[in-house]
Amino acid sequence: MVSRTICTALLVFTAVLLSDGATLAQSEFTTAKTLTITLEGTLGPVLSGSDPAGLDGQSATVTATANESLKPYKHTANSASYRLPAGAITVDVNGVDYTSTSRSTMIVKLTRKVDLLTFKAALKIDGFAVMVTDTSALASGSWNTGVLQHPAVFAPSPQDLTEPSSNFKYAVFGETTVLGVGGTASDSDAEQESGDESPEQ
Repeated sequence: MVSRTICTALLVFTAVLLSDGATLAQSEFTTAKTLTITLEGTLGPVLSGSDPAGLDGQSATVTATANESLKPYKHTANSASYRLPAGAITVDVNGVDYTSTSRSTMIVKLTRKVDLLTFKAALKIDGFAVMVTDTSALASGSWNTGVLQHPAVFAPSPQDLTEPSSNFKYAVFGETTVLGVGGTASDSDAEQESGDESPEQ
């Protein structure tokens, strides 16, 4: 009788532990933070190329989102490259939005002088394929080395962007143009259900 009571108690205790463990696991993995980075300012001057799209002097905003559970597909001792799903990057030029049509790339590189943030994306503008690369030079130490393992917010936010170290490059009709960028970079993160976004690996 005593042994049956002990076995029953152990079974109940085990069931409680399993239940608590499942609840804990669910609370840890059903939500994930989404990083949102906003780069806004004015394009120009033209650093190279003929600027066939006439972007010199135009206002532009680049907005990118990334799940903070992402892992880099390539990294070095001071850089990490992440793949972002189609639609994760939006480029607004004078109030008109263009969204990435395929998988894009986010690259973080930490150096002694600046921390570089680069986005590479394919857009479709008026039916034409356009490749864009936006590079933002942030203050050195804006991230700690944890950003080389997962996307993370930078600080301070916002902070200023100045050309030519911050620049915007686009390629169309086989021609590449590079323009300087002057403006600000800011970011934030918020929790969302993990089912809302599928992390790229």
